[in-house]
Amino acid sequence: MHTRRSAILAGAAFCAAPMVRAQSDAPFRFALTPVFLDNDAAVISALRTALGEAVGREIELVQRRTYQEITGALLDGSVDAAWTCGYPYLQHRDQLSLLGVPVWRGAPLYQSYLIVAVDDAATSLADLQGGAHAFSDPDSNSGYLVTASDLARIGTTPDGYFSRSIFTYGHRNVVRAVAGGLTRSGSVDGYVWEVLNSVEPGLTARTRVISRSEDLGFPPFVARSDRMDEAGIMACRTALQGLGKADKGREVLRLLFLDAVVPADPALFNGIAARMAALAGG
Repeated sequence: MHTRRSAILAGAAFCAAPMVRAQSDAPFRFALTPVFLDNDAAVISALRTALGEAVGREIELVQRRTYQEITGALLDGSVDAAWTCGYPYLQHRDQLSLLGVPVWRGAPLYQSYLIVAVDDAATSLADLQGGAHAFSDPDSNSGYLVTASDLARIGTTPDGYFSRSIFTYGHRNVVRAVAGGLTRSGSVDGYVWEVLNSVEPGLTARTRVISRSEDLGFPPFVARSDRMDEAGIMACRTALQGLGKADKGREVLRLLFLDAVVPADPALFNGIAARMAALAGG
């Protein structure tokens, strides 16, 4: 169960089904962030091996603490591709392109959840003023932008609304912060909360979801736009979108509670763009 839970929270997984392969002596560097990642050595090794089989070259899985670090590594060429969030993708939409987007529960969509302790009487964001709040990452859509833009729409900010706010740099850590009483409330990825509710119900049972955002584009796989025609990038894209075509890939998707990885239209992220505009005062 630990390995299964770790795989689910790893936030990226790959298999050896694709036809396109990229032969090169240099490792293909794929970035992950602890916003999703659970640091299980066996899972990391499995991801490296599976993606290596798919693209036909050595894989180096690069872990960074924040989305900002991941984006910086993509833009400066330190990594070749990454699983990121729709928010940093849109922040750099002129420089990043989509390799694919996961499908969860039948659609490439998810929600941001606002959570409190199970015995808290709050029923909405309006009840949380003056309390402490946990965010996951300042560049996370579900773990920051949704709540921050909701506050912007009523003319305030997290610093002005909450007594204090913290960044946990992991959605699971947001749930832990609320469950353990470190903060009164938290903003969390609904996919992560739901998966935790399946594999670690003792943790989520100590929290309660009091609001859910509209459906928004699921965190995508991306690479730098000017590199999309490189053999390694094309092989990675084919690998991701081919997960459902072989037994090994289907098992990876099952572990992640995902249905598939599909091509993504940038318009999928229009809802996140609207929230970015609201945060900016537009």
